[in-house]
Amino acid sequence: MGLIVQKYGGTSVGTIERILRVADRIVAYKQEGHDVVVVVSAMGKSTDVLVDMAKQISQYPSEREMDMLLSTGEQVSIALLAMALHQKGYDAISLTGWQAGVVTESIHGRARITAVNPERISQELARGRVVIVAGFQGISDEGEITTLGRGGSDTSAVVLAAGLQAEKCEIFTDVAGVYTADPRVVPAAGKLDSISYDEMLELANLGAGVLHPRSVEAAKKYKVRMVVRSSFTTEDGTNVEEAAEMETGRIVSGVAHDDEVAKVTVVGMPAQVGTLSKLFNTLADNQVNVDIIIQSTYDAPVTNISFTVASGDLKKTLDTLEQHKSLLCFEQVDYEEGLTKVSIVGAGMVNNPGVAAEMFRVLADQKITIKMVSTSDIKVSCVVPAEATELAVRSLHTAFGLDVAETAVVHGLS
Repeated sequence: MGLIVQKYGGTSVGTIERILRVADRIVAYKQEGHDVVVVVSAMGKSTDVLVDMAKQISQYPSEREMDMLLSTGEQVSIALLAMALHQKGYDAISLTGWQAGVVTESIHGRARITAVNPERISQELARGRVVIVAGFQGISDEGEITTLGRGGSDTSAVVLAAGLQAEKCEIFTDVAGVYTADPRVVPAAGKLDSISYDEMLELANLGAGVLHPRSVEAAKKYKVRMVVRSSFTTEDGTNVEEAAEMETGRIVSGVAHDDEVAKVTVVGMPAQVGTLSKLFNTLADNQVNVDIIIQSTYDAPVTNISFTVASGDLKKTLDTLEQHKSLLCFEQVDYEEGLTKVSIVGAGMVNNPGVAAEMFRVLADQKITIKMVSTSDIKVSCVVPAEATELAVRSLHTAFGLDVAETAVVHGLS
């Protein structure tokens, strides 16, 4: 039997009872003859509690000290899980991210992993131990504790699986796998047996919360086989793998939505070379992430540029534009909140012209206004009014043949 890396999220280890259940699952793998490395998140909402505690002291706490604080959440989980395995008669050792050899950039709060030295983990595995690693954290070349930001534990698990040349990386969560849509919105959504890296990456970027995009990027880069499974059942999950290994026949694999979208229009910018560069470099320098972009050019010396941002970034976007108005030379800024980005994703779209047209037809039949459009080889996204979200997602799910006969059972989302 080979080495398996498993990752358990905060919900999976949210209580002592659940930690004991995770220990039982690990024991079952050991009894089958597997070596096991386990990556664990902080218990439940404990990271949120730590953030709240910091905010009670300072509205703008030091990023270094926040990493020092937040990294303790995972240390609680790994120690308790190691104790649970000891109690069941299995040798286990807990390691922080830096003890496990996870090296990151010198950025606090959102560092990326730059290297993994798995020597310590390999030594502990050779002793027959289960190795339990704190996800979401590492150490910089300067010896500073860092955290990886949202979805960091998924990324920790994938990168460790790559460094250890593991057979697979299992991501245990509160859902049974990757679904064709959010089952809370589409009761007829079905669980996929497999999905390609590219499709999963698009879905993750477009609002599907089951995996973080950075973890999927890492899995694709290092060819790590991922399996998304429920920590509450023993049923098979969803394999995330190379498209060449799949024979699905699907044109569209899933429908995703992001209901935290705002549209910004910069009116009356100079219609000249360099305008787009100046605008979006200014936004990037101020940490504003932009998604869909549309430029409206008329037979005039000015142009209008529209783009979308996350709703939470709208105020920062407007403030940044106002502060740089003299540099950017625009007339005014308009914005619209209460929008949703609805997307269809599928590797089969590459060789099937007319998919976008069908999406537009479905939305038009439902009298849903399309405000912006973005496409790639394997996805089409439309920005629509938020009040039309459920109707749009369900209509597209049905139109592209994704409905299943029976209602999907999703643990932890009822």
